[in-house]
Amino acid sequence: MSEPQSNDSGTLQISGIPHTSEFRRIFRVMVGRWVVALGMGIIALLILTAILAPVISPYDPIKQDMNSVLKPPSSAHLLGTDELGRDLLSRIIYGTRISLLVGIVAVGIAAVLGMGLGLIAGYFGGWIDVMIMRIIDALMALPPLVLMLAISTVLGAGLKNILLSIGITMMPAYARLMRGQVMNVKENDFVTAAYSLGANDGRIMLKHIVPNCFPPLLVLITLNLGVAIIMEASLSFMGVGIPQPTASWGAMVSIGYKYLITNPLFALTPGIAILLVVVAFNMVGDGLRDALDPRLRGRI
Repeated sequence: MSEPQSNDSGTLQISGIPHTSEFRRIFRVMVGRWVVALGMGIIALLILTAILAPVISPYDPIKQDMNSVLKPPSSAHLLGTDELGRDLLSRIIYGTRISLLVGIVAVGIAAVLGMGLGLIAGYFGGWIDVMIMRIIDALMALPPLVLMLAISTVLGAGLKNILLSIGITMMPAYARLMRGQVMNVKENDFVTAAYSLGANDGRIMLKHIVPNCFPPLLVLITLNLGVAIIMEASLSFMGVGIPQPTASWGAMVSIGYKYLITNPLFALTPGIAILLVVVAFNMVGDGLRDALDPRLRGRI
């Protein structure tokens, strides 16, 4: 059996494989790979654009100018104007706020509800587990788009209801993943030891189980940020998403596709923006998955 060795820099080696600190390994994966770094750069640009929208936007995104309807790109309007004479560049810039809000809030709702239900089901088991998981199975039996439309129809229009409908639609994935993680973790010796020392169920769940179940869920959260943006764009494309005149990339694509021949940038630019953001979140999610994979610890 190979013995641990120490090199000149003090880094431990086992069987010729260098072992580095966990932080350095995660930093190397997230920053050292150009694909992941590119995704993080796009997301950082998205956040800056959303924060600085009032400063960098050349026009008011909801101000109409009927004398400048469907104008092609020019020095006055770099991407042209829409069917109401509103500046397309300004609306795309402000649309980043809606996309960022939808991604963070909707996924947050899904993660909190799903993790909570999965934690309760996996920890207590029995009839509680059966009842919760049958509800989750019923939600998963419906296509996501149909479920979103049904919830949006019941709740009505509005940004809050759209966020809630997307969150509920994405919730089952978190519940099932959390339940599986909890059922594995609760069998470990440290959980049994905490129970033997008199810790109550709440303390065991929050202090010992949740931290050990969270890394896979963190990866799912990162990947689902882009999925939530696509869901909002789909609802807006069908006319049941973010109400006008709020700038939304999905609504812009929905209206702009009618003018693909006369003014193609109307639909293409918000579509490209959606594509870039979703791909960026997927890049970061893939990197985060590799960084948190226990099988790669000490190797990358």
